[in-house]
Amino acid sequence: MKKPSIASSVFLAQGAQIVGDVTIGEHSSVWYNAVLRGDCAPIVVGRDTNIQDAAVLHCSQKAPTIVGDGVTVGHTAILHSCTVGNHSLIGMGAIVLDQAVIGKECLIGAGALVTPRTVIPDGSLVVGSPAKVKRTLTQEEKEQLRENALEYLALSQKAMQEN
Repeated sequence: MKKPSIASSVFLAQGAQIVGDVTIGEHSSVWYNAVLRGDCAPIVVGRDTNIQDAAVLHCSQKAPTIVGDGVTVGHTAILHSCTVGNHSLIGMGAIVLDQAVIGKECLIGAGALVTPRTVIPDGSLVVGSPAKVKRTLTQEEKEQLRENALEYLALSQKAMQEN
């Protein structure tokens, strides 16, 4: 099994588990008890991305899990063999399944279930189970997605200084 490749600027909180073919970009963070398990296929996490407490990233042998830059993956979210575009937010407890593609600057609401092979257009607000596009995000909402990621970047830098 391949070993993880984690940039030196990444914050790994206590209890975070990174296994197998996992690559994590500069200034990203993996919070308490999150699991990134690249035992079946690669997991790639971009720069400035935060994987919050108890989130799970895994994949099947058919497809990798790819998470872009500046992404927020909320507490207990599950990403499985999917792609998440830059500056998107995956809400707490949301599940994104195999070969789904989330565009850039999307907000996937808390508890949403994005079913396999679903394609979500850039800039979408998505909610429900099964998840449905409700509307296009405003420019202000898109800026808030970036702010959220920057807040977690600041939190991770503070945590690294304290440890």
